[in-house]
Amino acid sequence: MSNAGVLCHAGVMKGILCLTLAALLAQPARGCDIALVLAMDVSGSVDAYEFQLQAQGVANALRDPDVADALLRGRVALAVVQWSGALEQSVSVPWTRLSEPVEVNRLAGRISGMPRAHAGGNTAVGDAMQVSVDLFAQVPDCAHWVIDMSGDGDENEGFTVGRERSAAYARGITINGLAIEGAATGQSITNFYRRHVVTPGGFVITAQQHDDFERAMRDKLLRELIPPVAFDSSGPPEPEQTQLAGLSGFLHLQTR
Repeated sequence: MSNAGVLCHAGVMKGILCLTLAALLAQPARGCDIALVLAMDVSGSVDAYEFQLQAQGVANALRDPDVADALLRGRVALAVVQWSGALEQSVSVPWTRLSEPVEVNRLAGRISGMPRAHAGGNTAVGDAMQVSVDLFAQVPDCAHWVIDMSGDGDENEGFTVGRERSAAYARGITINGLAIEGAATGQSITNFYRRHVVTPGGFVITAQQHDDFERAMRDKLLRELIPPVAFDSSGPPEPEQTQLAGLSGFLHLQTR
């Protein structure tokens, strides 16, 4: 018998109060608000120095006080995928649940020091999406599923980005983009990500070359993490919330 049952049976509480307390105690513990895959481009266009800028940029963004606070308040689960060509995707950091500051610092250190998984390959954006999507089967208790696709080039191998984006959207997964522009690329990578990578309601943040990656990653994480914390993850957002979120680029699709 539960604690509420014992108290009710003993006559300590009666009627509606008894039923309310019993219902509250019977509810399962809420899972995480958001499961987030950071999918990092490590193809041939990314040299060793630029890879370190990306890894260190993610680590420093996670250590940012505002980001760390959002991670902990949202009980976030985070994973990291490194990707390159059609057969070159690796889960460098499996799902890690974050509930204490020490766990955020430990994860940041792990990402900062992680070895490069692939080098010299092509850019198979769709294949990276597929590997990232498959990971969400491991976190069914998370209310929102989000993939961060970051990269400095458009797709030149596999050519499945359209199909995989549609498949992700159908499963209620939001894909956002971090486009890394080169010195002479203008907004070409940003436009590719906006047109072909992000799901409806998703958004793209632009980094002006790799040394701007840390700033862009921080901005993107804040934009992704704060809205789900505000939503009640016991059910999907109300239509008015979804509309407002979509106007700001914050649409998070399906609550599980």
